[in-house]
Amino acid sequence: MTIIQAIILGLVQGLTEFLPVSSSGHLAILKYIFGLSDVGIGFDILLHLGTLIAVFAVYYKDIWKLIVSAIQMIAALIRNLVRLCRRVGKTDEYKETIPYEKIVTSQWKLFTLFVVISTIPVGIAGFLLESYVEKISAGLLIPGICLLITGVLLLLAEAVPEGHKSVKNMSIKDALVIGCAQACAIFPGLSRSGTTISASLMTGLNKKFAVKYSFILSIPAILGAALKTLIDIIGGESTGNAGTAACITGLVISAFVGYLAIRLMLNVVKKRKFKYFSFYCFAVGLVAIIGYFVTK
Repeated sequence: MTIIQAIILGLVQGLTEFLPVSSSGHLAILKYIFGLSDVGIGFDILLHLGTLIAVFAVYYKDIWKLIVSAIQMIAALIRNLVRLCRRVGKTDEYKETIPYEKIVTSQWKLFTLFVVISTIPVGIAGFLLESYVEKISAGLLIPGICLLITGVLLLLAEAVPEGHKSVKNMSIKDALVIGCAQACAIFPGLSRSGTTISASLMTGLNKKFAVKYSFILSIPAILGAALKTLIDIIGGESTGNAGTAACITGLVISAFVGYLAIRLMLNVVKKRKFKYFSFYCFAVGLVAIIGYFVTK
C-alpha cells in the first residue's frame, strides 16, 4: 500500500464513518479498485480507531461522565453481591438491616445502561459472523446491495415524524432496537451511523440525542473489534502488508477528517437532509453492482 492510497482510505473512512453512507462499503469498494485485498483487517481497525479519536474529541465531557457512571454502577453491583453473600442463611429480620443498593440512580447511569444494552447485539453478531462478513467484503455485489438498503433507511428516517425522547424517557426496547440496527451494520455497505441514527429517530428520539447516542455507541463496538484484532495478532494471525507508515498515515487522516464529519453530521440531522445522502448511496450502490457484473 502506498502513502497516497493510505491517505485516500483514511479520508474516506473519516468522512463515511459519521456521514450515513457506510464506511465499510466504501473501503471495500476502494480496496477492490486499488487491488488491496491483502491489506488485512488490522489496517481497517486502525482507521476505525482514528474515527474513535474523533468521537472522544467531540464528546469527551459526555464520555467522561459515562465512564464515571459505569465505575459507580459496577461498584454498587459489587456491594450488592457482598450483601447477597452476607444474607445467605440469615433470618428475615437480619436481611432487612442490609437492604440492596439501587444501581441506576441518575440519567447518566441510565444512559450508560442503554449503551451497554445496545452493544450486546453487535457483540453477538460480530462473534458469530466475523469470518463470513470478511469474505463477502472482498467483492462489490454485497456492498452495493447494502448501500441501496442504506439509501432506503435514510429516506424512511427523513419521513418519520420528529421525536422528543431523550435518555430520561427512552426504554430498554428502544436501546435493543438501536442495538440490533448497529448489529446489522457489520455487513459492508450498511452504514453504522445511518442505521443507528435512523433507528433512533424511528423509535422517537430527538435529533440531537439520536446523533450523540449513535456516535457514542460506536465506542464499545470499535474498541471490541480492536481488542479482537489485537488478540488475533498475538495469536500469530497475519495483519496484511499495509506497512507502518501507511497505517499511521491512515489513522491520523481518519481522526482529523472524522472530527470534521461529526460536526457536519450534527447540522445534517438538525435540518433532516437525509435524502441527499440517500441518493448518493443509491448511485454508489448501483455503480458497485454494475461493476460486479461487468468485471465478473
